[in-house]
Parts: sequence; C-alpha cells; structure tokens
Amino acid sequence: MDRLTALRVFVSVVEQGSLSAAGEQLEMSRAMVSRYLAELERWMGARLLHRTTRRLSLTGPGEEALLRARTMLTLGEEMEQLAAQSQDAPKGLLRITSSYSLSEALLVNIANDYLASYPGTAVDILLLDRTVNLVEERIDLAVRITNDLDPNLVARRLGTCRSVVCASPAYLASHPVPQQVQDLALHNCLTYTYFGKSLWQFDGVKGPQSVPVSGNLSANISNLLLAATLAGTGISLQPHYSVKTHLERGELVALLPDWQPKQMGVYGVYGTRKQMSPLLRSFLDFMVARMAADPLWQ
Repeated sequence: MDRLTALRVFVSVVEQGSLSAAGEQLEMSRAMVSRYLAELERWMGARLLHRTTRRLSLTGPGEEALLRARTMLTLGEEMEQLAAQSQDAPKGLLRITSSYSLSEALLVNIANDYLASYPGTAVDILLLDRTVNLVEERIDLAVRITNDLDPNLVARRLGTCRSVVCASPAYLASHPVPQQVQDLALHNCLTYTYFGKSLWQFDGVKGPQSVPVSGNLSANISNLLLAATLAGTGISLQPHYSVKTHLERGELVALLPDWQPKQMGVYGVYGTRKQMSPLLRSFLDFMVARMAADPLWQ
C-alpha cells in the first residue's frame, strides 16, 4: 500500500465529508477511495471512521490519526519541493497573528532573530487573543495555542503549552490553600474568556477531573488576568511560559502539584500547503528549531 496516498485519501474524506466527494477531488473512483481507507485501517489496527448511509464521523483513533496524517503530508510535500526551492532565499513580508502573551514570551524574540538572519524579510505581527479569519485579515501565519484545530486550515505543531494554577502569597495568606482540585470551586478564580471560562480540566493519579470555577473577574487577554493574580485578586490558570519568572521569584505560588492542567498544543496555522512561499516555510522551520531546543515548550 502507498501509505502516503492512503493518508491523503483519509484526510480528503474527512475534509470533503464523503467518499464520493473525496474521489472527485483526488480524481479517484469511490471504490479505490474505500480500498485505501480499508488498507489504512488495517495497517493501523483501528477503525478511523464511523460510516453510516447519511454521514461520516471520526472515531477516537481517527481524530489522533488525522492530526498526524496532516503533519506527514505537509512534510512530504515540503520534501518534494525542497530541491526545487533550495536556491530561493526567503524574502518579502510575512504577516503573523498571535496572542499577547505568546507574542511577548516567544514570537517577538524569534522574529527578531529571524530578521537578523534574513535581511530581505519583514514581519508584521497582529496581536489578538481571539481567533481571526486568515483570508479576510490577509494573515500568512497564525501562532495558536489550541487542541481544537480548524479542519479547513493546515497546522504544523511547534511545541506544547503547559499551564499552572497559581496565586500570590498575599491571596494565600487570607485564603485556605486548595488541597484538591475540587477546592477551586470555593475560591475566587480569575477566568479567561477563550479557554476554561467556567470549567478547568486536569489530569491526576486518579484520572481526568473537571472542576467548575467562577470568580469576580474574567478577561479576554490572559496578561490582564496575570496582573490581577500578582495583585492578589484570586487564583488563575496561567501558561507556564507567562509565570515561570514570577514563580522563580516567589511572586506567585504554584498550587495543586499532583494535578496537571490540560496541556495544549502550540501550532503554526496557515491557509494552504500548496504553493507555500519560501518565506513562510523558512520561518516555520526557524520556529520549530528554536522551540525544540527550549524545554519550556516540550
């Protein structure tokens, strides 16, 4: 079996919503599409799709396989184009969007070093904590922290974002230190509009646990919640990259060490893998190399 073709068929079926539509896109018969899917499932030893006469849906293993299939296809196409574009030095303007906190902790430094390495390039960073439409905003690359990728976009995993439940010593001096995740329901929890606004999820020795949380302050920018946490307003769930220095200085205290908040992926998201510019490809490669060398993102 041509496994790369089988992966391409699988991704197309998911994106198009049916075997027939995938066959039309790939110029392949429906029977051949079905055969590739069956052989891919046989190779993986798991069913990837729930199939009924009316609709298709991903199984649990199918969701995991979809992410990896897209990554493998991206790498395969990059390898095909590598020789042809090896002489093309990156040049031009790259428009990137990212959240405030992620840009401050990661993107600006990487962009500065990249620009120094490639004098013919320029970077325009749009700071937004909300998800934007890449086409409408004319964005080349979105750097996002998420576990919910848009199936219509292409994503390359850059690293992992770990989070920390934390509070200031001042807050803990006047409130009992939570011993179990359920105790958070009794505290003033500062919540982020776009993630975990009313439910924080954890993994522990007893398995996954979800805890309803609430408080008197929420915001759509995580940096504002960090400032309020430092001021002693309440407990917040913060990216580790944002609070690392504050924890080391003792300005914040990490809580519930036996419980790991749900980890998120850090992705470079863009519109299409076809005709990717040398500029975008080289910037993504630059980011991957930098983040792979930093334990903070692993």
